[in-house]
Amino acid sequence: MFVHCNLVILILTLGGQVHTEEISGGHEAVAHSRPYMVLLKRYMQNNKQKHCGGFLLNEDFVMTAAHCQARSYTVSLGVHNIHESAGTQTISVEQAFPHKDYNAADYINDIMLLKLSSKAKFNNNVKPIALAGQSDGSLPKSCIVSGWGVTDKHPEHLSDVLMEVNVTLIDKERCPKKHSYCSDEGKGPCPGDSGGPLVCEDGKAFGVVSSGYRRHSNDPLIYTFAKIPDYRSWIDSTMKQHE
Repeated sequence: MFVHCNLVILILTLGGQVHTEEISGGHEAVAHSRPYMVLLKRYMQNNKQKHCGGFLLNEDFVMTAAHCQARSYTVSLGVHNIHESAGTQTISVEQAFPHKDYNAADYINDIMLLKLSSKAKFNNNVKPIALAGQSDGSLPKSCIVSGWGVTDKHPEHLSDVLMEVNVTLIDKERCPKKHSYCSDEGKGPCPGDSGGPLVCEDGKAFGVVSSGYRRHSNDPLIYTFAKIPDYRSWIDSTMKQHE
């Protein structure tokens, strides 16, 4: 979540892309000020454990990025410091619903729903976040990205505490990816933050942390976020079908 992490972690070739796992240029969030945040543990086919971010939609569903798919998952709720388990809830995932048109080659439709095996218990540290509705085409203002991704101080492992950073979205001419928001300020998500929320006006989730890319080798890194308003029909129908 710090300004140099992207230069260290996200080494991209011409026109290349990479999923993002850390917040760059950020600061520690006030403890439990983002009670919708989810630390997602992913158990891979090779039995290795990896992490992504996510966010709680209701007592049954979490949203994350489709590129965070794994053999199985557990979610941790109510976390601030990852080394402190008091007051946290750990729940396994019953079923994953990656978007049917997700393209792993270019991270198009990079959005996924996870149904929990048991209901989340809401309290001061565990609460859902509302989703943005259908967009009128205007860009949301005053957005924040948060997560436990690696930092420039500790590039080898997750941040101990939840970090956050303010980002400003750029116009669609500079954000050519379909169904995406973009930012390019040199600060934003890096390795571990994938799947976390882009939270904007009214405290609603407008996007899902997806990928970073450069159009040309010397261009600034552009961060992309799956645009939740474009997926509301899919989100609502999937959750209703599997409630």
